[in-house]
Amino acid sequence: MSSEQPRQDTTAIADTARNYVGNWTDPDGEVHEITNPATNQTFATVTYSTEADVDRTIGIAREAFQDWRETPVTERSQYLFDLKQELEDHQENIAQALSREHGKTLAEARGEIRRGIENVEVAAGIPNMTREESGMVEDVAPGIDETAVRQPLGVFAAITPFNFPAMIPLWFLPYAVATGNTFILKPSEKVPLSSQLIFEAVDAVGFPDGVVNLVNGGADTVNALLEHDNIEGISFVGSTPIAKHIYTTAAEHGKRVQAQGGAKNYAVVTESAQLDEAIPNVIGSVYGNAGQRCLANDVVVGVGDVYAELRERLLSAVDDLTVGSGLNEETDVGPLITDESYTRVNELIETAIEQGAELVVDGRDFEHSEYPDGNFMGPVLLENVTTEMDITQTEIFGPVLCLADAEDLDTAIEMVNSTEYGNASTIYTERGGEARKYRYDVDAGNIGINVGVCAPMGFFHFGGRKGSFFGDLHAQGEDAVSFYTEKTISIERYFNWPHTTVRYTIYNAYHSCSS
Repeated sequence: MSSEQPRQDTTAIADTARNYVGNWTDPDGEVHEITNPATNQTFATVTYSTEADVDRTIGIAREAFQDWRETPVTERSQYLFDLKQELEDHQENIAQALSREHGKTLAEARGEIRRGIENVEVAAGIPNMTREESGMVEDVAPGIDETAVRQPLGVFAAITPFNFPAMIPLWFLPYAVATGNTFILKPSEKVPLSSQLIFEAVDAVGFPDGVVNLVNGGADTVNALLEHDNIEGISFVGSTPIAKHIYTTAAEHGKRVQAQGGAKNYAVVTESAQLDEAIPNVIGSVYGNAGQRCLANDVVVGVGDVYAELRERLLSAVDDLTVGSGLNEETDVGPLITDESYTRVNELIETAIEQGAELVVDGRDFEHSEYPDGNFMGPVLLENVTTEMDITQTEIFGPVLCLADAEDLDTAIEMVNSTEYGNASTIYTERGGEARKYRYDVDAGNIGINVGVCAPMGFFHFGGRKGSFFGDLHAQGEDAVSFYTEKTISIERYFNWPHTTVRYTIYNAYHSCSS
């Protein structure tokens, strides 16, 4: 493990996070500090929204709904094409700001923004997406046709996490407005400045006032959204305990809910795996974003004789990782988001050791020569973990790899399915039969075959099962269209249609004889 020299940060970034409700506004709540996790220095502030701020925003969004709903779908799509271009033009600036407030590497930040823009691209095709889900059936009865039409519902809100503050809002925002709804984003209070830059793009596009809105705040702001009568649905990504609260509270208030929870993902490496390709893939999955993502495969299971070589190669790869500020292009592992995160991850490691795991690589004492106050934890590798340990059942959200072995694929799959979560899992194999068995038997919503971070493209929904998801319609793709709309069934008959009368007479006569 090594550290790098700091680079001067010349990124223009706001020093205050503001609300956006047709224009930039300042909420009336308490002011909180925003710190750079690499330095622990305050560099901006965020003012929380009060219940009155939330109510006012929802009111404006509700007023905007009818006109926006009546805007032709092809015109709504044009706003998204323009938004895509604005985000493209400013993606490097967003990446720099994202790295500064979150700590992730610039490469990770750029990739995150790219995936967010991908969802804007997909949502811009909303005329075709809604057309394919609708359609007319002629003559369901004599002279009667039946049609399913998707219609928007009103005001939707999304509550998004700290770990992907540029991408995850764009899982929701484009689809909500493309389908004719109005939308409110409540970003993580830990990293609100990335959203400011996204909304600078929104502002530049010129959406009608009230269509796309931003409110900052903490738990009180969230609860105000969950309980408000004029919010039709809530989208959420975060930890499982909070996801359960979001799901329960919003549902009790009659809202649609899609709540993505935590994860405990396993990667299985078989004897047929191409280790030259698998090792860097595993390392990227485990240590990328400092492990702070719900697709991290933080438990790696070697099957049969592959274990010994897998172990040695992983140790070598871990030793080559560079820890430091995400703003340096050479950094592989950035800081954790807060001191509290460091403490929680460290406690999990200590418990694992007490329960019998062997600490092979210990990066907990890493100190950066230029940033001694940063929330850095170097890579950690634990060996001989079992499914009875807390660390193999709990989401770590830190740069920790847990290494285990299994005698065969069936045993490995039992280990994968042993947790309460069902977010993602990966198998490294060159055997089609092993891959098919894994896809068939593993109880997870996202399966990777030689893909360590199995994040679905925007035109597929983001999977998740068991304790990883609460609801029945996921983010992205076709599920997003269904979540943000309701199907209205139209049954039509016109009595002046030439053949209606005679056919209807024949129809009645037939059924009279049949009975």
